[in-house]
Amino acid sequence: MTTTQKLFFILLLFSFTVQAQYTDLINSNRPGVSRSAWAVGKNVAQVEAGPYYVKEKHALLESELSGFGVDFAARYGLLFEELELNIEGIYQSANFTDNRSTIPFETKRSNFKNLVLGAKYLVYDPYKNKEEEKPNLFSYHANKRFKWSSLIPAVAVYVGANFDTKDNPYVAPGIEGFSPKVTIMSQNNFASGWVMVINLTKDRIGTDFSDFQYIITFTKAINEKWVGFGEAQGIYSDFYADNLFRVGGAYLWSKDFQLDAGITFNTKDTPSVFNMNLGVSYRLDMHVDPEQKDNGTDVIDEYERKENKKRGRKSKKDKEKGEGEPTRKKETKLIDFE
Repeated sequence: MTTTQKLFFILLLFSFTVQAQYTDLINSNRPGVSRSAWAVGKNVAQVEAGPYYVKEKHALLESELSGFGVDFAARYGLLFEELELNIEGIYQSANFTDNRSTIPFETKRSNFKNLVLGAKYLVYDPYKNKEEEKPNLFSYHANKRFKWSSLIPAVAVYVGANFDTKDNPYVAPGIEGFSPKVTIMSQNNFASGWVMVINLTKDRIGTDFSDFQYIITFTKAINEKWVGFGEAQGIYSDFYADNLFRVGGAYLWSKDFQLDAGITFNTKDTPSVFNMNLGVSYRLDMHVDPEQKDNGTDVIDEYERKENKKRGRKSKKDKEKGEGEPTRKKETKLIDFE
C-alpha cells in the first residue's frame, strides 16, 4: 500500500468516526464562529478560547477603533449524549478615536460584546441507528463519490440568555440585563472530508434592536492533522448590519488539543473590519462508552484508564481485571493495491 493510499484510508476512517455523537478526537467549534450540531458528548468538559486583534475604520463618521479582545467558550455534556450546556462570550478592550474635530478625541472602550449562558440539544441525527458504511479499500473513486444521503443534515437547537451591562458601548443603546437567544444549527458531513455547518440565529429577542444572523461555514480536512475553513456571516438589525468573511485553519496537536488561526474582514467602509485571531481548544474526556458502563465502569475509572493509557500504565481497575498485560501483536500483511 503506497503512502498516499495509507493517508487516504486514515482520512476515510476519520470521516466515518466524526459522524458519531461522541468522537475519539476533540470536537471543537473553532475555527470560525459557527456552532456545530454535535455536542461534546456526555461527561466531556471542553474549553475553547483565543485572543484577537481588531481594527475598524468608519468612513462616514470619520472614526477608528483598534484594540484586542478574547473570545471564549466552556462546554459540558450533561445527562445525554445529545445535550450540552455552555457559556460563551467575547471581551474586548479598544481605543476609539473620533477624527471629526481638529484635535482627535480618543476614548477607551472595554466590556463584553456578548456573554451568553445556554444549552444545545441534538434533535435529529441522520446517522443514529444507521449501519456504518465501510470504506471501499479497492476503489478510490467509490469512496470519493457523492452520496445523496449526505444531503440530510444533523439538526440541533440552541436556547440561551444574553447578559448585557448598562451603557455597554458594544451593544445598541438601551439594551441591558437579560434577553433570549435562539439558534437552529444544521451540519452535513460530505465525502472527502468536507463539512458544511449552517446557523440561523435570532438574538436579543424582545429588545428594540433584536438582530437576525446567518452563518455558513465550510471546512475541509487536508490530512489527519490539518483542516482549512471558509465562513460567511450576515448580521441584520436597525443598530448594526454587516457581511463578514473568515478564512483560516486548525492543527490537531493531539486527540484532546487543537490550535487554530484565522482572519476576519468585510467589504464595506461603514465600518471596515479586519481581525486576526489565534485559538486553542482542550477537552477533559471523562466519557464512558455504554458497554463499559454495563461492565461497571464509572466516570472516574474511565478517566483514570485513559490517562494511564497515555502514560503506558495500568489503572487499578485494569489490574483487578488482569487487563493491560503485554500481549504479542499479530503480524499482518499489507496488501499493495497498485
